[in-house]
Amino acid sequence: MFERLTAYLDSIKLRDPAPRSRWEILLYPGVLALGLHKVAHSLFQADLFFLARLVNHLSRFLTAIDIHPGAKIGRNFFIDHGFTVIGETVEIGDNVTIYQCVTLGGTSPDNGVAGKRHPTLLDNVIIGSGAQVLGPITIGVGARVGANAVVTKDVVPGAVMVGIPARATMVEGGRSDKSFVPYGTPCSEMFDPETQKVELLRCEIDTLRKRLDALLADNEDLRDRA
Repeated sequence: MFERLTAYLDSIKLRDPAPRSRWEILLYPGVLALGLHKVAHSLFQADLFFLARLVNHLSRFLTAIDIHPGAKIGRNFFIDHGFTVIGETVEIGDNVTIYQCVTLGGTSPDNGVAGKRHPTLLDNVIIGSGAQVLGPITIGVGARVGANAVVTKDVVPGAVMVGIPARATMVEGGRSDKSFVPYGTPCSEMFDPETQKVELLRCEIDTLRKRLDALLADNEDLRDRA
């Protein structure tokens, strides 16, 4: 138990350099919300729905984070700051990071049957500030959703999604980045979220230049062989 908690706190320290100790991380609203969710989820699975909701409301009051008791969450889940909403049928994999003011929302069933109506986030996904991920869609392994993006369709692994509605950029699309990228934004380590569009355009230009250089090099090789 203690080893699992230590490993979890260390995983947060790798993604957030601000805390000076593990004790400080224990005060994070996202950590408290996740701990209370585990209690609420256990009650929910035992069909103690009222008690599960009671714990959920207590958690929301204390942390400003609303995680439905029915949501399924994997290991090392980290909500950086708060004001996040996670719906009932959300499924979250391992090592997922969500920043502030994110909604993992659902669609309203037309036939009155609840069913799967919220998104599924696979391993190593990063959701940027203010993003809205809506409906029973799947966000692929290692995908990143930029700040304030609205995602309503499936996202391929390793893609970087921006805009309203969200679209995949040409930056590292379809490939997973092994290193952690703050706010789900590629390229500059000193990235400022307020200049996201400019940074993403610069990344696309760099990517196109690299592809052009590779094509020119291939053409030269073909000419030499001819």
